[in-house]
Amino acid sequence: MEKVLNDYLEKIEKHLKPIAVSERVDIIKEIKSEILELQGNGMTADQIIERLGNPKDLARAYLGDLLSKKSGFSWNRFLTICAFYSVVGFSGLFVIPCLAIIAPAFIVCGILTPILGIIKLADYLLHLNLPFVEHIGFQFGTKILNPVPAFFLSVFTGIILFLIGIGAWKLLVFYCKKVSKTKNDLAI
Repeated sequence: MEKVLNDYLEKIEKHLKPIAVSERVDIIKEIKSEILELQGNGMTADQIIERLGNPKDLARAYLGDLLSKKSGFSWNRFLTICAFYSVVGFSGLFVIPCLAIIAPAFIVCGILTPILGIIKLADYLLHLNLPFVEHIGFQFGTKILNPVPAFFLSVFTGIILFLIGIGAWKLLVFYCKKVSKTKNDLAI
């Protein structure tokens, strides 16, 4: 059998992980015999893959058939569900709230930092003496940074804070999608 078709079968097997090994082997044997029959009829590997469709969709069709047949109670399924919700519940107590707070806070700080740097620089260059502007700036020990380099440092700091906020947001979305996908893969 061609490498392309073997890769196709491996992808199907990967998507069939939620079921028992014996059932998975039977399904792969059935699909392999279908592939060999189609090859015997003169179809190319590409035509066979096109006919069978996306490996994930084909695997889901088999999973759907097996799950509809097994609607009864199973200790293995019960323990899998308990383990899934225990891990997700415990990690969700920390991951979701932390990232939901960190992401917008860093994004807002990333936007405000350069704006405050501009205000400080404008006040310094135009001698406006705006109230509370003397509290804006960077201080290292007892040394207060001049407003001109402080402006460039505020832009750099703002970019870093903004990127951290965006990264935290993407991590939160990734976590939620991964939990949802895992739940769907378990067919809970």
